Amino acid sequence: MKVLITDYKESMMQSHDIEKSILENGLENCEVIVYEYRDEKRAEFLKLIADVDAILTAFVKIDREVFEHAPKLQLISINATGYDNVDLKLAEEYGVGVCPVGEYCTQDVAEFTVTVMLALVRQLKSYVTDVDKNHAWRYDLKQPNPRVESMTLGIVGLGKIGRAVAIRAHGLGMQILATDPFVSDNDYEKVSDFVELVDPDTLLANSDVITNHMNSNETNQRYFNESKFDKMTKHPYFINMGRGVELQEEALIQALDEGQIRGTALDVLETENPDLKHHPLVGREDVLITPHVAFYSQDAIENLQRISCQNIVDYFTGHKDKVFKLVTKNNARKV
Repeated sequence: MKVLITDYKESMMQSHDIEKSILENGLENCEVIVYEYRDEKRAEFLKLIADVDAILTAFVKIDREVFEHAPKLQLISINATGYDNVDLKLAEEYGVGVCPVGEYCTQDVAEFTVTVMLALVRQLKSYVTDVDKNHAWRYDLKQPNPRVESMTLGIVGLGKIGRAVAIRAHGLGMQILATDPFVSDNDYEKVSDFVELVDPDTLLANSDVITNHMNSNETNQRYFNESKFDKMTKHPYFINMGRGVELQEEALIQALDEGQIRGTALDVLETENPDLKHHPLVGREDVLITPHVAFYSQDAIENLQRISCQNIVDYFTGHKDKVFKLVTKNNARKV
């Protein structure tokens, strides 16, 4: 059988040794191909998938064109928690399984969220830039903010990462609001002692810092738009650790320019391969942009590779019950 590991250059693993080891040891006569994907080489990619049984990717678009060019394809393993790059309806239609990974970077993203929150509140970018570029030694360069412990944090999306952020923010003494129409009573109970669950408008109006941790779905595309920013009456800092498509960047820029928000930290942009040289948010003193790095730790990378590849092994060795989170029901393609 043949497994294709593919993604954009910026999203490829530095080493594929762990992935190859798990796949080659777990599957009989397994050939593993690593391919650096580029949109302009889509035709080459479509030829390459003609005889693959499984694709391992995080961001390559999997649409009808892919399914039609890959008649042997039985599984798409996503080495990420999100899977909005795959057309699930078509996967069901073609009988192709789709499985993301689950718990692999919750602690890392939560730690990173707190890191950028503190960087925003303590205005580190301005001070570091002033020292590095202006060779200035000015503690009073910026007007000081209140202490973090006197601030209210608003968490949009109270899943595993949202709850991990809440635990850490509670340790800093913050008041915490959260909104999530999908959170279960059992999950909310884990943090209910120090998190108040409120409606979105209440959170937007009463938070000093707002952080997004929503899973992407059809209900929250461009969720943070002009209307949402208008409701942020405390002029908070805004953090996006969810998906880039959940934010309307034009509205964010307007909110920054008009002082509706004080600053922002973005670990994701609307696309995974942005034109940073011409991006209007790059280079601003009130913006921190990182290249989707919140998950990035040695432990998380090893977990990500292990889980996504073990999913493939379990799927093809008759142990679909062990596969984490098959998000398609029709997983019986005839080949």
